[in-house]
Amino acid sequence: MKASHNIKQFMIGVGITALFSFILVSAPATYEMLEAKLLDIRFKIRGTIKPPSSVVIAAIDEKSLATFGHWPWGRDVHARLVNKLVQADAAVIGYDVIFPEADKNDSMFARAIREAGNVVLPMALDFEKQAPPVPDQILENSAIASVEDAVLFKKYAPIMSGGVLTLPVQNLKVSAVSLGHINMFPDDFDGTLRWEHLLLGYDNALYPSLGLRCAAHFLGIPAEKLTVTATQGIRVGKTFIPTDHYGRMPINYYGPGQTFRHISIADIMDGTVGRAELENRIVLIGATAIGIYDLRVTPLSTAMPGVEKHASVAASILENRFIRRASPFQDLLFLIISGFVMVVALSRLRLVWGAVTLLVGVVLVGVVGYLLFARFGLWIHMACPLINVFCIFISVTAWNYAVEERYARRIKAMFTSYVTQTIVNELINNPDKARLGGERREITVLFSDVKGFTTFSEKNSPEQVVALLNEYLGTMTDVILRWEGTLDKFIGDAIVVFWGAPVLRENHAELAVRCALDMMQHLEELHVKWKREGKPVLSCGIGINTGEAVVGNIGAEGKKMDYTVIGDEVNLGARVESLTRRFDTDILITENTLASLRPILNGGKMANVSICGMQRVIVKGKDQPVSVYGVRSTKSSGGEFTECPTEEPLRLTEK
Repeated sequence: MKASHNIKQFMIGVGITALFSFILVSAPATYEMLEAKLLDIRFKIRGTIKPPSSVVIAAIDEKSLATFGHWPWGRDVHARLVNKLVQADAAVIGYDVIFPEADKNDSMFARAIREAGNVVLPMALDFEKQAPPVPDQILENSAIASVEDAVLFKKYAPIMSGGVLTLPVQNLKVSAVSLGHINMFPDDFDGTLRWEHLLLGYDNALYPSLGLRCAAHFLGIPAEKLTVTATQGIRVGKTFIPTDHYGRMPINYYGPGQTFRHISIADIMDGTVGRAELENRIVLIGATAIGIYDLRVTPLSTAMPGVEKHASVAASILENRFIRRASPFQDLLFLIISGFVMVVALSRLRLVWGAVTLLVGVVLVGVVGYLLFARFGLWIHMACPLINVFCIFISVTAWNYAVEERYARRIKAMFTSYVTQTIVNELINNPDKARLGGERREITVLFSDVKGFTTFSEKNSPEQVVALLNEYLGTMTDVILRWEGTLDKFIGDAIVVFWGAPVLRENHAELAVRCALDMMQHLEELHVKWKREGKPVLSCGIGINTGEAVVGNIGAEGKKMDYTVIGDEVNLGARVESLTRRFDTDILITENTLASLRPILNGGKMANVSICGMQRVIVKGKDQPVSVYGVRSTKSSGGEFTECPTEEPLRLTEK
């Protein structure tokens, strides 16, 4: 039964995992928003990582605005800034500032750019508009020439076509200059900037982003030497930048705002900061002052200056520190493995432990996903595996309630009146132990009967008889259940109990004897109470026998069944109980029970118990004699034992 139950739970989990595998393969964007949020959580847990010193930000900050006036500044200020950076031997000067209108000092700025030879200016495309092409001489030094399988690339990157181009060089009349686009494309569903479009198309040519262009310039690689592998990535010298099918790179943010070193332009211009801080570095010029409103929402900040995004892109290229999106096969494998582990665990556990397993499963998926991200830069799909784990738990739990729990309630109702709650729980966990029908099992049976009950009934009113009998039976039942006995039935004033079924107990004989002694102890306490209350006193005799019997549910299935024991050894137990009156003792056990107790007796584990051999008897319906022994409590710490006399057995004709 349990194996069948486990298989059904396993198949439910497999089915759920198969469904989510199909969704992951056929519609990977289904959980795009949740997956993006889970990526943000990974960034937050990882926290800030130390950026390279080779990338710094020349900040248009509040201090600079106070020094040079409100924004925008005149081109003469920018010309002086470029000259200062050249004097400090900055390796690359990247501008995250558009110059869309002419200025009287454009020629001064243009001359500074030409003399520097390492300035990367921004370009911006508006794909919602159309405009005539820009003259080739302005763009020819910035386009990427090498694209492997351009047809395939354009198939997966439809954004790369047409648009209005905003170029500062048109106003500056500078042709020999490097350009990098500064377009940003936040995710539509929450406005968070997670992806860098490393390339954008204009007039049938591809142009790198500002961060990519600055990093390539720093490495001495011109734009025409950048190699694009369609749907896979871009090669910058010896560095390969992995991208998705659309040429996008997940931005590996080094931290929130101020992670990269910010140097106020005012400090550069007045010489406070010089060669030691700027030499052989990429210097990105951009706005950080709140009033200029160049702020972006990122996984690590709700208001990060846009120039910091360019810094993260450039730094990750220089350090070859990328976030690589897992392949569809890796995502699918992670989903299947996590689902399989969850299914196997749930199919072996009950509901409460299943909830713990769910929590552990969620934590494991999260930990594995995070470690792959933090240690190896691998962005593996976590949304689908997490939802899969939840759905497996919910489905298996629902099935348990609909089918398994109904069966458990039936078993519980069947046995609650027979045995302790501990045994009931064990039967629910192992229902095979409560098979319908019968099986042969070695058990110990206990018969208890009130002595002189007929006389007692004749002398008292029915109400008094019932009240006293109920008190007696209630007390005895509590004792029986305390000693894990299976309460078979009440026959008037008689009680039938057995041990060893439905749950196997190796020490069933010991439990029965100790229960009998405890019953007599509580009966003595009842005697004191009844005498104090002026009530009549009941006495009982107990007979115990051990042997093989048929145990199981016997009766009419679906109508009336009793979980009981039948067989010769059971009958012998009943006969032995009747002998308590002949031998004037409260508890009698047979030699069969004594045989089961001998290892305990020999080990000295039956302290304060006296076992006294009475006589060998042949009870009615039997041909073979059996020795019977009286059992009582004693004050002797070592216990007492005497063998049964070997005289001729006594043949009995009465029951």
